[in-house]
Amino acid sequence: MDAHFERGVVSKVTWRLIPFLCLCFMAAFLDRVNVSFAKLTMLPDLGFTQTIYATGAGIFFVGYFLFEVPSNLLLERIGARVWIARIMVTWGIIASSMLFASDRWSFYTLRFALGAAEAGFFPGVILYLTYWFPRAYRARTVSLFMVAAALSFVVGGPLSGWLMDHPYLGLRGWQWLFLVEGVPSIVLGIVVFLYLPNGPKTARWLTTEEAEWLRSRLDLERADQERHERLTLGQALRAPRILLLSLIYFLSVGGAYGLDFFSPSLLAQAYPHLSTSALGRIAAIPPLVTIPLMILWGRSSDARHEHRWHVALPLFGFAVGLLLLCLRVPPALVVAALSLCVAGRWCYIGPFWGLPTAMLTGTAAAGGIALVNAIGNLGGQAGPVLVGRLASPSGSFGAGLAALALVVASCGVLVLTVPVRRTRDEAAS
Repeated sequence: MDAHFERGVVSKVTWRLIPFLCLCFMAAFLDRVNVSFAKLTMLPDLGFTQTIYATGAGIFFVGYFLFEVPSNLLLERIGARVWIARIMVTWGIIASSMLFASDRWSFYTLRFALGAAEAGFFPGVILYLTYWFPRAYRARTVSLFMVAAALSFVVGGPLSGWLMDHPYLGLRGWQWLFLVEGVPSIVLGIVVFLYLPNGPKTARWLTTEEAEWLRSRLDLERADQERHERLTLGQALRAPRILLLSLIYFLSVGGAYGLDFFSPSLLAQAYPHLSTSALGRIAAIPPLVTIPLMILWGRSSDARHEHRWHVALPLFGFAVGLLLLCLRVPPALVVAALSLCVAGRWCYIGPFWGLPTAMLTGTAAAGGIALVNAIGNLGGQAGPVLVGRLASPSGSFGAGLAALALVVASCGVLVLTVPVRRTRDEAAS
């Protein structure tokens, strides 16, 4: 098939799947991090300390870790349509139930349950994309998908701020926030069941010729990888390269969520006289700057058949931004430093997921991708706790942010040690 036909098929698949999956991920990510805005009034309402908040925010990832690999294996066995729909409806119900948090233990329990419910969604989608996209298109495709997470901050910041300032039904602002923002996940979960095909074979919108080309291309890539190295599920779960990627993702996610769960607080300190709604609008600036950079960075990684430096450089930029946030700078520079952090925090992810998806196939891919994501997301527990415990009595987060900068920078160095193999097609290009 010629290049024009190939681009046409990939473009059709992209437009049919990625915008919808982005909507789903926006809902997921919003439910995961909206606690950072709820924190602004929930802490004084419930008498929580920064440490209680950080523990509850991060315990989400303990539930996520425990159920991640089993969830992804079930997705491969049951099918993406049914399993992703189940995940979304469950987490949407629990996300809305966060309004019932009344003390530290109910807060911890609900956050743990939310993580357990969402387990398998992100690695499941990463695995699902390997059913549709050849290797040469994966970094840009994952970057497009991850745009949804950045967009969740663009939409979620102003929306969360507005909901906090305009509660109804006799609820407090943070309770109203949780109730409203859980509903889209439930609705989208139902749509997933009705709309999402399990793979190219069940996609009515692909012609026979298009589906056959896609199947042949993916089968050839799978065979090429398995000729070089075929791993069983057990081998994948203990392979040194997969464990190294898990450590790298753990460190990077720790830095990411250590920042995410405290960003509204940093803005509130920089702009102490603004309303929550106004802070939400300012919080939308860094992800707006980041979105076009994510898309271009993913395309650059695919065009150059290079992943390691495309992961490491954004992480180094992220570390620099965290160090700037440790300094006493004018409010505008706080926003600029946050923009640098957010750009680094998101741009590396598309190229990063190009590494394990190129190493693994079949059930090994389902388990290995889930393991990397599960161990990595435990960093979501460690990062916020680190910042919360290093916070000074006056409310300064400087020491915690400096510690995160060191963690993220070391992560960038480790990425450069990951062994990679170029395929014959890549070597010839």
